[in-house]
Amino acid sequence: MGRATRKKMDVRAVKNQILDFLEQHHGQGFKAKELAKTLGIPQANYVRFRNLLKEMAEEGEIRKGRHARYSKTAPSAEVVGRLHVKTQGYGFVLADDGTEVFVSQRNMGTAFHQDVVRVRLFASRRGDSPEGKIVEVVERARTNIVGTYRRGKRFGFVVPDEVKIQWDILVADVDSMGAVSGQKVVVQITEWEHEQANPIGKVVRVLGFPDEPGVDVESVAYSFDLPLEFPENVEKEAERLPEAIPAAELDRRLDLRDLEMFTIDPAEAKDFDDAVSLEELENGNLRLGVHIAEVSFYVKEGSAVDREARRRGTSVYLVDRVIPMLPERLSNQLCSLRPEEDRLAYSVLMEVTPRGDLVDYEIRESVIRSDRRYTYEEVQDILEGKAEDEHADTLRKMLALSRALIAKRHRRGGIDFDTAEVEIELDAEGTPVAIHRKKRLDSHRLIEEFMLLANETVARHVGVNLAKKAGKEFPFVYRIHEKPSDEKMAVFLQLLRAFGVDAAPPQQLRPRYFQRLVDQLEDEDLSVIVQDAMIRAMMKARYSTENVGHFGLAYRYYTHFTSPIRRYPDLMVHRLLKRYARHQRPGSVSGLEETCELATRREIVAMEAERESVKLKQVEFMEQHVGEVFDGVIARVVPFGMFVELPQFLVDGLVHVTEMGDDYFAFDEERFALVGERSGQVFRLGDRVKVEVIRADKNQRLIDFKLVETNGKKAAGSEASRRGRRSRSRRRAG
Repeated sequence: MGRATRKKMDVRAVKNQILDFLEQHHGQGFKAKELAKTLGIPQANYVRFRNLLKEMAEEGEIRKGRHARYSKTAPSAEVVGRLHVKTQGYGFVLADDGTEVFVSQRNMGTAFHQDVVRVRLFASRRGDSPEGKIVEVVERARTNIVGTYRRGKRFGFVVPDEVKIQWDILVADVDSMGAVSGQKVVVQITEWEHEQANPIGKVVRVLGFPDEPGVDVESVAYSFDLPLEFPENVEKEAERLPEAIPAAELDRRLDLRDLEMFTIDPAEAKDFDDAVSLEELENGNLRLGVHIAEVSFYVKEGSAVDREARRRGTSVYLVDRVIPMLPERLSNQLCSLRPEEDRLAYSVLMEVTPRGDLVDYEIRESVIRSDRRYTYEEVQDILEGKAEDEHADTLRKMLALSRALIAKRHRRGGIDFDTAEVEIELDAEGTPVAIHRKKRLDSHRLIEEFMLLANETVARHVGVNLAKKAGKEFPFVYRIHEKPSDEKMAVFLQLLRAFGVDAAPPQQLRPRYFQRLVDQLEDEDLSVIVQDAMIRAMMKARYSTENVGHFGLAYRYYTHFTSPIRRYPDLMVHRLLKRYARHQRPGSVSGLEETCELATRREIVAMEAERESVKLKQVEFMEQHVGEVFDGVIARVVPFGMFVELPQFLVDGLVHVTEMGDDYFAFDEERFALVGERSGQVFRLGDRVKVEVIRADKNQRLIDFKLVETNGKKAAGSEASRRGRRSRSRRRAG
């Protein structure tokens, strides 16, 4: 195909077009591609147009907000955005044009955390930061709220579990579903006209008493609006899908059923969505195969199953259960790459050198037959020589290749965080009996590296090779990760200085800077703290059609392709690959971006729910250890105390300043430390201390410690009252 003819762009005329359009759409933000399409910018001039937008933003003519959305510089009198409430009661609205508006507790109106709201701006008392009052709830983030039902003298009410919801919800007896005082319930808001009165609701589900098995985690699921069951029409549609693969489908695909391959997954997994293979080639190179479950064959776009999967966005892994994105008929049966069964797949076959350099690749729709289902532990035993089987030689070659890929990624500057993951052991009643640090095995790294390479290869296939052949960009779903903001970097560098680490970043910030920092830290406690601070300094990875690369991995092109059973964006990627292979159009680009944004939001909800379920069981576990003394490490210092982590259990709790002895401790912001006024004693990040567990409150997810000893010295006791500490300001019923 010939190169597209490039016509010189009239910069002045286009600049005026941009300003006029953004003036007409005050308060709204637009991505570069949206503006280019609306203003009729030819594809050949798109890169110059995008650079012009960046220049205008740098010169202050327009504003570049969150997620690279451009808008008029001055904020309008009203903006629309999503409300994020802090535990202290105030919040921020992240507007569509990227503006962040502060909202005090008294100006919340009838909005809840995560609602989409309209905010009226007014003169701020906070300097440069805009401030406003919520005047309308445009869209409720959740229909149901989980809480504890209480019976008053005249009516019932529900006390929400969510700390960020500051109101009790009134419930008439007729709407209580027979709930008994003290039971956990799901309540639906039916009426809330103004903030002078409590909201009114009705109970839609009684979960049971908090100490009944499973009620606690079920409460977490409902509080995040996670659907525990599939709608009947979705289940029926999934059940109607045929078991047998049509002969015509088998004939048109690449047949890899005789190729040695296997799956490697957690012991408890049932949804096997990736298999791997490795062959030695005559030229000394290797052919690595990553074979991914073909979900798009079964889940047709716009079907009932597809709509539900899009709504869910991802599977959610709570501490005692999995809430799948797809019905079991698909996730654990038709799509799962079970051993000795023919399965449809999407295969990425990559020729790589022994050093891990990609030489060539092909992406094909295939039919495969996995030889074996391995657990990570079984593979690790083989890699360590503790076990043998017919695939042992292949597994050892895979290990060597994965190490070459790791080394190459490190040379390129990719960051490899060595963060601890929690594993909680539950008994039959759901009570936590042990907390472990998850082991990161060579078998884990092996699969991780192969999936990273497959994801990058697919992204480069669309973003580079297809674009080069066609002379134009193809809309695609990228997994992007922007570099840290200047504000977050300033906080991170301040922490490094507090530890005496001289690590000024280069003018052009690259991921290699962070990896070198990790590599040079020899003290284990300091390394953990710096890596934790590093993660907080990073932007959150997200899905987008606008590719800006993946900063943390040091990849210019990256996507998610390898888990379509549990991630909706991967399913989108499979569909786009098929369309482009058949020279079909991708459909609505704006619709693609909208689904990317939804998938990112659903991913965040899933992560928060997973963390909440783990925290729940951690606190419950520590309830069994109140009064006991443990070794800890100071993980965070705040003006009112310090958070101490117990490495033994990977849990943290607060040592309030009133539990640090009889001295008065002042917060030293520069050194991230608390300093005793009389004694001069200093508590800093990374210091080792002994603490006693004095409280563990499962309902509020709080653990409190008392300082017992530091540097071998016993702490002087303090009987200061703890009552009311960290309590929330609640609008009580009645």
